[in-house]
Order: sequence, then C-alpha cells, then structure tokens
Amino acid sequence: MSHQPNHIHFSLPSWLDSYASTYNPSPSLEARMQFVIGAARRNVEAGSGGPFAAGVFEIESGMLVSLGVNLVVSQQSSILHAEMVAIALAQLKLGAYDLGGSDMPAHELVTSAEPCAMCFGAVPWSGVRHLVAGASTEDAKAIGFDEGPKPQNWIEELESRAIRVTTGVEREAAREVLQLYARTGGHIYNSRKC
Repeated sequence: MSHQPNHIHFSLPSWLDSYASTYNPSPSLEARMQFVIGAARRNVEAGSGGPFAAGVFEIESGMLVSLGVNLVVSQQSSILHAEMVAIALAQLKLGAYDLGGSDMPAHELVTSAEPCAMCFGAVPWSGVRHLVAGASTEDAKAIGFDEGPKPQNWIEELESRAIRVTTGVEREAAREVLQLYARTGGHIYNSRKC
C-alpha cells in the first residue's frame, strides 16, 4: 500500500521576511525591480535557492503583497519557481485565487527574469494585470537553464488577455545575478532533455 502525502508544504528562507520588510512602496518600476533583483542576489549568496525572485505588488500604490524566491532545489519541488511562490503567497495572504478580483486593487508580478513555460502558463490564471520582467529568456538560457516550450508570441498572448507586459527593466542587474549563480557553481536543475 502506498502512502501519499496529504498536504503540500514549503518553507521560505529565514532571511526573506526581514528582507521584505525593507521595501518602501514606490511608484517606480525600476525601484520595484531593484528590490526583486536584490532578493534574487540574496537567494544566491545565502545558498537558499536559484537566481530568481518575484514579487506581487499593487500597481497603483506600489505596495508589496508578496515576495518569492526560487526554491526548486532546496525544497525538492520543480514547481517552486519564484513566480509560482510569489503568486501562491499573494493568493494565500489575500484569501483569493484571483488577484484580479473586482473588489481588489490591480496587481502586477515583477520578476527578475522573463517567465519560463510553467510560469507563463500561471500568469493568466493568477489575475495579475501587469507582468514586469528583468533578464531575458536568452539570459537564463545562456547559463544553461531550459525555459521550456513557451510560445514565441508569449507577450502577445498575455496582452490579448488584458495583461500588460514590460520587459528589460534593470536587465543588466538581473543578468548579473544569473552570471553570479553560474560563476559560483549554482546547480542548473534542468530535467532530462528529450
């Protein structure tokens, strides 16, 4: 007889809450991205996960709702990409599966790199109205990550669902975190190649 777990649980790095508390709401996309990239860098330096971070913010106020980092290797779960963690935390905090609900302020997902195939798929279902990305898919691929079969027209696909997309925000700083991860021997956790 098999014994399947009856719950899913993941733990955030011990430093994440105190880092999140340093954020001051800002109307600037660059400031939000710098904060998210700082979390990605801290994740690498602390050895707590991969070189990616993401935050869910209220668009108008700039208030941080949630901050996630990549936990794939440390938590042994391929779904724990930074975007997925940030979305899950925001939904839990707000008690809603739809971050675009009519009774809520509009939300955006600010991520240190363009989304992979999995995270791209989650964006429309999350309810966010704006996706902001730092490093490009090519930047992630350059250090060995496989971003999966994401459509070439992924931006248009999101925009057709009333989700604005802004890419290349603080790209150089985000790319430097990816390169730091590669230089320090960070584990590139691709699945087998088909």
